[in-house]
This record gives sequence, C-alpha cells and structure tokens, in this order.
Amino acid sequence: MRPLWRGAITFGLISIPVRLYSAVENKSLKFHLLHEKDGGRIKYQRTCGKCGEEVTWDDIVKGYEYSKDHYVTFTQEEMAALDVDSIKAVDVVSFVPLERVDPIYFDKSYYVAPESSGLKAYRLLADALQAEGQVGVAKVTLREREHLATIRLKDGVFVLETMHWPDEIRTPSFEELDKRVDVRDNEVKMARQLIQQLSDDFRPEQFEDEYRTRLQELAEKKVDGQEITVSAETEEEGPAEVVDLMEALKASVAQAKERRGANSKGGDSNRQAVSAS
Repeated sequence: MRPLWRGAITFGLISIPVRLYSAVENKSLKFHLLHEKDGGRIKYQRTCGKCGEEVTWDDIVKGYEYSKDHYVTFTQEEMAALDVDSIKAVDVVSFVPLERVDPIYFDKSYYVAPESSGLKAYRLLADALQAEGQVGVAKVTLREREHLATIRLKDGVFVLETMHWPDEIRTPSFEELDKRVDVRDNEVKMARQLIQQLSDDFRPEQFEDEYRTRLQELAEKKVDGQEITVSAETEEEGPAEVVDLMEALKASVAQAKERRGANSKGGDSNRQAVSAS
C-alpha cells in the first residue's frame, strides 16, 4: 500500500513518526458515461465560466467566495504555511472510552503504521491504550481540511477514524415523530422477544454485497454476449401497511425461533461431522 500522508502522532511531549494508509477500498462496479448512439466516452472539460477557455490544472487556483461572484484566492504555499498543529501531526488532545463516541460522527477509516524510528513509542502507546480501554481524540489535517478524529487499536494496528464536526451533524426534525401513539405493554414485550431471538454476535463475514454480486454476474453475461431478457416493468409497490402490529410481531418471533432452531441443528450436525472425522 502507498502511504497517503506522513507525519506523527503527538500526545503530551511524545511524538511518534507514522504513515497513514486507507483502511478500506470501494469494490462497487465502476461505470463510465457513454454516448448511447456510438458508445463514445463522455468527457468533462475544465472551462472558465467567464471567458469560456479550456484551462489546465496549472492555471487553476483555489478561491473563497466571500460574497456573490467575489473571491479571494489562495496559493498552495499560503495554505501550506498555515500555523496549525494538525497539519503534520495526529494531535491527540484527550482520551475517552469508545462507547462515549456516537457513531454518527465517524467518516473514514485509515491505518496508522509507524516509521522504524518510532516503533517503540508506537508499541508503548498501543499497550497503554489497550490497558486503559480507551481511544484518543485528535485533530488532523488531510487534503487541506482539518478533521476531528479518534485513534484506536485494532489487531495491533492503530486505526484513525476521521469524524464530522459537531456543527456538521444535522438536528433531526420530523413532524411524524411529534404525533402521539398508544404503544401497549404487551406489544413492547413481544418486540423485545423478537430482538432477543435475533440477537447475535457481530460477524461481518456472514454478510455480502448481493447487489454487487448480481451486477457483476450480469456484466459477465453481457461480456460473453449472452442475451439479457428483462420482465415487463411493474409498478413499484410501497411497503405493505401493517394491519395488526401484534399479529405481525407474533409471526416474526415464530419465524425467528424457527430459523434459530434450524441454524442450531445445522451447527450441531457440523460439530458431529468434525468430531467423527
């Protein structure tokens, strides 16, 4: 992997030289826009809205619009010279329990690997964080934007999670939730039973992107020249209205119990087969 950023983790007077790597990759199928008539790629040109001329990247500067059609511009040198601690460092300012951080704040994940000169300090912070069961709250500047972030340990490697700023989180306001409804105790009890039946450990490996899989299969058929038939379009139906909530809950609990029983039998069969072998 190629590092996206080089800097340091700093907390107190400790500085740990590190490299930053993207922790995830997008595996969705990538599409290009084509001209339906002849299959040509659609291109986007960078043109000036004032003179209409096509411009190169070397001719482009960043501009901040302080009022309608009025800008102040910034050079790369001016932006790099900003005196902010987070430009070259993951500046850890405090430590908190992870469960105190609302997941709505999380944005993107990065792996943080040490430079060879910072390995001992890296291990020291890792061991201390693991012992305390906490995560670091930090500030870091990536791609000309300062981020709030957390830094935590996963499988012996630090993971940096960039976060949204508090003023970027919208306040939820929905008229429907202002209406009063009568939720009965037996309905809550049945809903809790359903939750209990569906409770399990989080095992992400049991899930897959079915849409991407089907789309990949369709693409491969097209590449092979197979004819694709599509059924006549039907009017999209909205979600069915629940006529009797209690009956729906009872049916859901029964279905969940049946599935759990089937999965349990399958697990027992597998264990017996392993034991017999």
